[in-house]
Amino acid sequence: MSLIVPLVVASLAVAAPAQASGDSVAGAEPVARFEPTWESLERYQVPQWYLDGKFGIFIHWGVYSVPAFGNEWYPRNMYLQDSKEFKHHLAKYGPHTKFGYKDFIPQFKAEKFDPNHWAEVFRKAGAKFIVPVAEHHDGFAMYDCSLSPWCAAKMGPKRDIVGELAAAVRKQGMVFGLSSHRAEHWWFFDGGMKFDSDVKDPQYASLYGPAQPEKASHPDKAFLDDWLARTRELVDKYQPQLVWFDWWIQQPEFAPYLQEFAAYYYNKGAEWK
Repeated sequence: MSLIVPLVVASLAVAAPAQASGDSVAGAEPVARFEPTWESLERYQVPQWYLDGKFGIFIHWGVYSVPAFGNEWYPRNMYLQDSKEFKHHLAKYGPHTKFGYKDFIPQFKAEKFDPNHWAEVFRKAGAKFIVPVAEHHDGFAMYDCSLSPWCAAKMGPKRDIVGELAAAVRKQGMVFGLSSHRAEHWWFFDGGMKFDSDVKDPQYASLYGPAQPEKASHPDKAFLDDWLARTRELVDKYQPQLVWFDWWIQQPEFAPYLQEFAAYYYNKGAEWK
């Protein structure tokens, strides 16, 4: 399997074409547009920076940093009744009907976030590329998302965290990429459907998502269409030179959508100056 689109593994990473990476394309023949087929996508050539960039920094940061208990899977585990996170949450915050994951959002203020300082530290550490998670499984976007009110630009810090970091990273001469873990949102909050919690409240469905069982469950067309729209928006707004997806993207229902996205991404990359 080619390095270009290593689909049959837990994760998929793609890098935008040479035009997007700063690689020289002087005198190159115009490349035909990519089509959403594996045959067409196999023509893609990985830019040199992707081959040379041996050290990069991947960032998990979001609302889950407010409880600061366990790890970034706190939003899922706090609804799993046999977990330490569930017991911790109940003891510290009370019943899940009174204080759910959504209630951490106003406390997520990012008041000490200094993207320029971050980028300077990353560069001095020797990093060549930086990849923040634009949206983790929790459904809260760290960017200015036009498709959801549940994002850092509209709630919590009311800042476009991704946009600010992108500008700072590029100012320091590093490559900026993005990671989307939206696929796992299909089932991430399913634990909250098994007892009386705010996950069951319809007014929060756009945050907590379908909350379907993780196993023996298949994302439907509406979810997949939304996934594609959100991922395209990331490309259009931030022009990432690398896009990374977490493991659940290997579900067969995503295959045609990955083809659509890869073709869209590669073609957009060819337009970037």
